[in-house]
Amino acid sequence: METLSTEKSFDGVQGVYRHAASQTACDMTFAVYMPPQAEAGPVPVLWYLSGLTCTHANVMEKGEYRRVAAELGLAIIAPDTSPRGAEVPDEPDNWQFGSGAGFYVDASEAPYETHYRMYSYIRDELPALVGDAFNLDMSRQGIFGHSMGGHGALVMALRNPDRFRSASAFAPIVNPSTADLSSSAFTRYLGSDQAAWRAYDAVSLVEDGHSFPEILIDQGDADSFLKLGLRPWLLETAVAGTKTELTLRMQPGYGHSYYFISSFMEDHLRWHAARL
Repeated sequence: METLSTEKSFDGVQGVYRHAASQTACDMTFAVYMPPQAEAGPVPVLWYLSGLTCTHANVMEKGEYRRVAAELGLAIIAPDTSPRGAEVPDEPDNWQFGSGAGFYVDASEAPYETHYRMYSYIRDELPALVGDAFNLDMSRQGIFGHSMGGHGALVMALRNPDRFRSASAFAPIVNPSTADLSSSAFTRYLGSDQAAWRAYDAVSLVEDGHSFPEILIDQGDADSFLKLGLRPWLLETAVAGTKTELTLRMQPGYGHSYYFISSFMEDHLRWHAARL
């Protein structure tokens, strides 16, 4: 693992790192904020998954999480959203596919199956790396994310309830199999058999019997992607009568940007801290 930068912030350390990842067969960059409490002992871990077109840097620069994370003693880990590099298949003019749009799936279709393995990278490889490199309590992990990353966070939580103690999302794509933002990418990453898509779709996972104790979702009602891409009410319907307790908060006047995310970041950090 290579250290690209470190900066002191709220008595903790914001770092950016790079390593050669086996799951994605390329170098991957990620950010870690270690709160000051890590100097005294292991701290709980909160994973943040970013959305379409983003990298680790978006939440690091605009998410406004460090003050509260330092107060609560939370480590914040922000992976990249997809593999990158000259050898990685990409469509630079398509913001909904390829670089920046890995959708946190393990692709099964050529030529994407070698590099686009973000599900296994986030679930297995990166936790093993940071667990060895930083003073983290890996028995206390939570996960959240935005848009495509909110989709990834919900899928990770629903499929790995023994790994994560808490889960939340900002404006997640809850039913990517049928959403304009994602269905085309699912076809190309996972093939035309939509039965394979269900493992990466929060609504489908709930319908198939997966559950998670509590989920918090914040959604702006002025979000331009709300009706065609996000549709959180589909998850609300799916969890009705199940073991999953969903708190869905529609926030008046808010859109899809980091102005929205940063407005409710503190709420989400405190939600996770109470459960971690």
